[in-house]
Amino acid sequence: MKCLVTGGGGFLGLAIVRLLRARGDDVVSYSRSRHATVEALGARCEVGDLTDATALARAMRGVACVFHVAAKAGVFGPRAEYERVNVIGTTAVVAAAIKAGVPRLVHTSSPSVCFDGLDHLGASNDLPTARSFLAHYPRTKLLAERHVLSWNGRGITTVALRPHLLVGPGDPHLLPRVAERARAGKLWIVGDGRNLVSITDVENAAWAHLDAADRLEPAAPHAGRAYFVAQSEPVAIWSWLAEVLARAGQPGPRGRVPLAVARAAGAVCEAWWAITRRPGEPPMTRFVALQLARSHTYDLGPTQRDCGYFERVDNAQMTERAVRSICAP
Repeated sequence: MKCLVTGGGGFLGLAIVRLLRARGDDVVSYSRSRHATVEALGARCEVGDLTDATALARAMRGVACVFHVAAKAGVFGPRAEYERVNVIGTTAVVAAAIKAGVPRLVHTSSPSVCFDGLDHLGASNDLPTARSFLAHYPRTKLLAERHVLSWNGRGITTVALRPHLLVGPGDPHLLPRVAERARAGKLWIVGDGRNLVSITDVENAAWAHLDAADRLEPAAPHAGRAYFVAQSEPVAIWSWLAEVLARAGQPGPRGRVPLAVARAAGAVCEAWWAITRRPGEPPMTRFVALQLARSHTYDLGPTQRDCGYFERVDNAQMTERAVRSICAP
């Protein structure tokens, strides 16, 4: 089978490319630059912007399934860039796939489209999407998800997957940033530190994409729907982070900060970054404060039942891989 992976050089995209190539699929990676790691796996790199209809059409030729993974991530930044990549880019990918006659598209969404600042324990597919957002990323990801699912049955079959907090070898974001803050003495527990969180080993997230794609037909139960992806067992996130950091030889959190204090600090930081137009992300935002303090766990029953997904990397293996991701040079 010939597959196209947008963002094939990224953390999750590369994991999907690796699994597809391991089983013998013909793979095209579409991103803004060439990636030696992708080409070393035997995949072909097509270079282009997500909004470039001509480049997308070239990449889509002969493709049987699109994995749309590429996105503008992060918790702070210009609204226009999030909308250009996550909304306009996704619209262009769907349009190109339909025009090229691609029968299936698996879209990488995010559980943050449902995050309303409250605790979510064992949330299933019927969890409502949020009505307001404290960051551009979840808002634009929701718009993208809705667009993808709205086209199901209209020339293409689609599904959206929502992997939560990816960790594992090659992690360029989550745990390396946590470890960096810990080394700088800037890592604090927000809230009471007892919140439960579902996290996801990147290999499990990649397998979920392949499992969903392999069963994706017009009459499939997951066609036109969104599903959460995570480890089968959540973790007490602050205890888990402390364990991972300790095993990696890194310091742990310095202490605790009440959620109200962290949220107020986030509001001040957001305002200051906006007024001064400082580059990068603030050290705290309201969205991050709530994410760090609230419980968010998900029921994988529907994903297992409808998509045929099952966990390949258990929590013990995930933790070991997470430690290695921090220790790796």
